[in-house]
Amino acid sequence: MDLYGYFRSSAAYRVRIALNIKGISYQQMAVNLVNGEQCSEQYLARNSQGLVPTLCTDDGVNLSQSTAILEWLEESYPAPALYPKDTMQRAKIRAVCNTVACDIHPLNNLRVLKYLQSELVVNDEQKHRWYRHWIEEGFAAIESSLVATPYAMGNNITMADVYLVPQVFNALRFNVDMAAFPKLLACYEACNKLDAFVAAAPANQPDAN
Repeated sequence: MDLYGYFRSSAAYRVRIALNIKGISYQQMAVNLVNGEQCSEQYLARNSQGLVPTLCTDDGVNLSQSTAILEWLEESYPAPALYPKDTMQRAKIRAVCNTVACDIHPLNNLRVLKYLQSELVVNDEQKHRWYRHWIEEGFAAIESSLVATPYAMGNNITMADVYLVPQVFNALRFNVDMAAFPKLLACYEACNKLDAFVAAAPANQPDAN
């Protein structure tokens, strides 16, 4: 499989984590978002939205949207499972994932931040305040629902961890004060002791330099 992504994209980061957990071999294809490579004719032929990630499967099918990719991976490669069998627990995990994917990340991704600066002419301080506001609002809701003993939903890694670790990474990068979110931070630190998460980290990607 080929994974088209950018080393600091949290959506691509999620997919890297899941691929690593499931032991799926893949080749990374760098798409430099800062340089606008996602808008090239060649890339748009794979992903009409011009977003990352795109996963090109062994059958040559291009899958877009990290949530859709992760659900496909879970259905196609069920072991190790990232959702428990209990339907209520699965719903709670999906609620955490959706808080990240639907409520936090879309407001803080690169194209939104660029729009704020180029079209609405906000300065760096205003941009960072915007970024931190939406993370803190989402994290406050998530913190109250976490178990964090040691992972987000208990003793096993789940899809909640896959979504949360990249978002906490971004929060730390933008200097969000994590003192109010001790369970989230504990989960982040526990996950980052595991090889699958370490290998997926932005600093360890081939396009990081």
